[in-house]
Amino acid sequence: MQEQSFITYPPETVDKVLEILREEIVPAEGCTEPIAIAYVAARAAKLLGKTPERMVVYPSGNIIKNVKSVVIPNSGGLIGIEAAAAMGALAGDPEKELMVISEATEEQVTAVREFLEKDAIQVEMEKTDIKLYVRVEVFAGGESASVEIKHTHTNVTKMVKNGEVLLDIPCADGDFNSSLADRSILSIEMIYHMAHTIDLERIRDLFLQVIDKNTRIAYEGMSGHYGVNTGRMIMENISAGTYGNDIRNRCAAFAAAGSDARMSGCALPVMTTSGSGNQGMTASLPVIQYCRDMRLPEDTMIRALFFSHLSTIHIKTNVGRLSAYCGAICASAGVSGALTMLQGGDLEAVGDAITNTLGNLSGVICDGAKASCALKIASGMYAAFDGAMLAMQNQKLRPKEGIVGVGIENTIQHVGELAQDGMKETDLAILEIMLSKL
Repeated sequence: MQEQSFITYPPETVDKVLEILREEIVPAEGCTEPIAIAYVAARAAKLLGKTPERMVVYPSGNIIKNVKSVVIPNSGGLIGIEAAAAMGALAGDPEKELMVISEATEEQVTAVREFLEKDAIQVEMEKTDIKLYVRVEVFAGGESASVEIKHTHTNVTKMVKNGEVLLDIPCADGDFNSSLADRSILSIEMIYHMAHTIDLERIRDLFLQVIDKNTRIAYEGMSGHYGVNTGRMIMENISAGTYGNDIRNRCAAFAAAGSDARMSGCALPVMTTSGSGNQGMTASLPVIQYCRDMRLPEDTMIRALFFSHLSTIHIKTNVGRLSAYCGAICASAGVSGALTMLQGGDLEAVGDAITNTLGNLSGVICDGAKASCALKIASGMYAAFDGAMLAMQNQKLRPKEGIVGVGIENTIQHVGELAQDGMKETDLAILEIMLSKL
């Protein structure tokens, strides 16, 4: 390919992008939805000022969907909304945010189990159009406290103690990005150019954390027994000669292994993206594996990680924080663009790779956080490699066929419309199926 020239953006634009990264790429221990419940419960208990005697939890349907089947870390294998709330209220430190129960002790977990045996926690699904919503009310000795979050996992919008409103922050219920920095500045074109020109020292520490934490949990998933061991099984089949020992299989295995561990309660923290550890691992682990296999320098890896994460954020901004559209597919599309960039692809090829991946996998549903997320991540990685391979050979899905638009931004817009509008009934159907099995 011809030598490329890149746009350098003004400092104020770079600062805005870095603010977005700081908001979106944060550490979390455990699946972020049960951890969000634990966080709100911990905030409510702290506001109450004493150990709750009983609690009422009001989660949105999408929160219920993502809490139902994952193991809560540091809980000794507990699962469910009640367990998440009890862990937060009795063993949580709200100052640690999404690491709220990272220092839970055995004595505290024993107290949590005893509290759960009292059936003192009531769960009522909140009737709201807000996808990410949790309110926890706690009671003890005639006193009460309530804390509410909206749109993001730690965005506290209301606090009440003994009937007195202590905090009530206006929040645009119809805009899931209302509490965040403006994302409208993002585009694949900007992300591509900035990935090549940004001063690496401004992002190195953040992405070194991503590399360290997400790699650790992936190795744990490879060596332990978690879920259906998707990542480990792929690697064992590679070793046995059943699967080819190629970079594509190794990247799929590495990405899936992290999810295997995380969905099954591994206490190792991950660096999340767009509020999701699975998206954070999907956006990072295959890129890390690819760069290591290809013996690419650290600086190149960091630029590729910058691209994959920020592209994931851009696509997910259109989709929404929680929906019936699998978030790992957003991250897989970002990875496809990053792989193309690493192979010397220009802006057009990178956009084509993302288009190919979104056009391929945009029908994958989110039916909650659970062991099968690792399988979806592995499928996303195979599609990402396919999308990049086609793009590098000037092959792309045609505009105006299916959801594919004229240009990558048009396609991303269509994906958002599909997720937010087209899949509303799908989301309700998924939740109804899941609740019928309780």
